Amino acid sequence: MKIDLRSDTVTKPTEAMIRVMAEAEVGDDVYREDPTVNRLENIAAERLGKEAALFVTSGTQGNQVAVLTHCVNGDEVILEADSHLFYYEGGAMSALAGVQTRTIPGVRGTMRAKDVEKAIRGKNIHFPRTKLICLENTHNRAGGAVSTVEQMKSIYDVAQKYQIPVHLDGARLFNAAVALGVDVTALCSYTDTVQICLSKGLSAPVGSIIAGDRDFIEEARWWRKKLGGGLRQVGYIAAPGILALTQMTERLAEDHERARQLAEGLRKLSLQVEPVETNIVLVHTESIRESAVDFLKRLEGKGVLAVDFDEYVIRFTTHRHITEENITRVLEIMEDLLEAVASPR
Repeated sequence: MKIDLRSDTVTKPTEAMIRVMAEAEVGDDVYREDPTVNRLENIAAERLGKEAALFVTSGTQGNQVAVLTHCVNGDEVILEADSHLFYYEGGAMSALAGVQTRTIPGVRGTMRAKDVEKAIRGKNIHFPRTKLICLENTHNRAGGAVSTVEQMKSIYDVAQKYQIPVHLDGARLFNAAVALGVDVTALCSYTDTVQICLSKGLSAPVGSIIAGDRDFIEEARWWRKKLGGGLRQVGYIAAPGILALTQMTERLAEDHERARQLAEGLRKLSLQVEPVETNIVLVHTESIRESAVDFLKRLEGKGVLAVDFDEYVIRFTTHRHITEENITRVLEIMEDLLEAVASPR
């Protein structure tokens, strides 16, 4: 049996989730007659401290619906240079919304407020209009790094000064809240809209939520329909999302502890490991003079799955199915492989 550390998206629904899926009361959600979806959206809005929420099929769809709702063709969006919205969503912002991206290098994924303010366009017919600022918390490519409440507030204050909305890609926002020891509403309070994933560490089989004020969500519902996201008896897949939000958020601390155990063990093997704040561990392979892809092949041969994040960077992601025993076994395998790499061939 393989130890799968590729992503927390590989989590399967709990037994309780499977039961509520089978027992869900459903209706046609396009007519807003699915009581389970309605309940999920109400719970999500309350948890995130927003007026309303909308169930969408994925985090990418949620982010793109948000961009389409905030912007019009030809506008400009400010976002961090390695953000998921820019890096991993298939160029959807340009393809679907027709917007221009203006990327800013962050410090462990967090932009500095002064850099954001400098990037905001002045009133000049030669410039596109800055219509949206996008944040990401936790930040995937920065190794699950967390933006603090204070950091988010500093950018939000700039946005308010120029009357520009802030959208948060909070795919793993509950990981950030657990790591900081704050309620998730403390992070959402410095955003206008937010997207969260139910299908990563929270273990629901599918789906995400976008939340904001009521007018925004009404417009977002229209864009969701245009993107093919108008679903019917969707309560069957919304039901586990309710359990994800009400029962699965606090246990994310266990995933963070597994990640810290893995990172500490890898450092003892003399590997360079990026700081770990949540459930993502980034490991550099330059010191063993082997690319991430080549080393991953060795790992897979021993029953461990992970992903390459750069030519010499491997990402390990902990989740509900990863136990302390799994981490111990991964470290044993890593030690054996490093000895093999170091031996003359």
